[in-house]
Amino acid sequence: MHHVFETLTPDLVLDALESVGLRGDGRLTALSSYENRVYQVQLEDGSAVVAKFYRPERWSEAQILEEHAFAEELMEAEIPAIGPLRLAGATLHHFGGFGFSVSPRRGGRPPELDDEEVLEWVGRFLARIHTVGARKPFVSRPPLDLQSFGQDSRDWLLGQDMIPLDVQSAWARHCDEALAMVAAHPALCGKKAASGEAHIRLLRLHGDCHPGNILWTPTDAAASAGPGPHFVDLDDARTGPAVQDLWMLSSGDRRQRSRQLGFLVDGYEQFREFDRDELTLIEPLRTLRLIHYSAWLARRWSDPTFPQNFPWFGSSDYWHGQVLMLQEQCEAMQEAPLVV
Repeated sequence: MHHVFETLTPDLVLDALESVGLRGDGRLTALSSYENRVYQVQLEDGSAVVAKFYRPERWSEAQILEEHAFAEELMEAEIPAIGPLRLAGATLHHFGGFGFSVSPRRGGRPPELDDEEVLEWVGRFLARIHTVGARKPFVSRPPLDLQSFGQDSRDWLLGQDMIPLDVQSAWARHCDEALAMVAAHPALCGKKAASGEAHIRLLRLHGDCHPGNILWTPTDAAASAGPGPHFVDLDDARTGPAVQDLWMLSSGDRRQRSRQLGFLVDGYEQFREFDRDELTLIEPLRTLRLIHYSAWLARRWSDPTFPQNFPWFGSSDYWHGQVLMLQEQCEAMQEAPLVV
């Protein structure tokens, strides 16, 4: 069985770029990306760009264009987000059956998230991203919520018999328990808070703000983009609570995570107030990501790059591990939220 990306040859990549007026010199490097296909391409004039070819049928054209428009808003606000170039008046182009965009190349390394100055710096820019994100809603892109990340993922995995029979009932039971706990949070269910409950504002987010999606340029480096953080890959931009863009930047035990989030919030609040009621959403959001991640891997298994890079996925051992993680998440969701 052929996969759609098998037709995306180096020649097609170069021809696609030439169709928008960019002539490659024949050198291209595949960059790390599982959902889409991304290449660094050297051009004949000596410069380089990054070409991103979208996975067909994942997002609609309207949803991709909303991502691009959001990136343009951020760049216009002088926020270091790396968005697509506008070529011949457009950011989304089509060639050989693929939609693609072209962005400037930016270098950098993962941020040192044990450094309080780095955390505050990232926090300041996240606040500025959210200030732009709060100006208006997404129209086409979906929210990050219980239904799309949790319930739909659960139903698909069970409906497609993706979970081995020896662990299926245990996984379904603990998944249902975890989702019931997530459902106690109106902000993640598309519901208004009841009287006396905290009302959490939803806004446009980066959506997948883990350390790998932040390029850090040291202050002593010579770089055209300037020092500090540069936010890349808005492919998962959605509507959700602000804390979604903060919690994945913390790790370690409870004390370490509280410390890291504290510095992020210190930087954040130099530009925008952070609602501490959102700290109660961290473990529910982590739970939704856990379930959604398993469904994402399973849905993409026909793409040859997934079995190659995730050979451990789908075994009974994997799913037994997921049961344990769901149990841990149920316990975590009953604990008091972090304090920052």
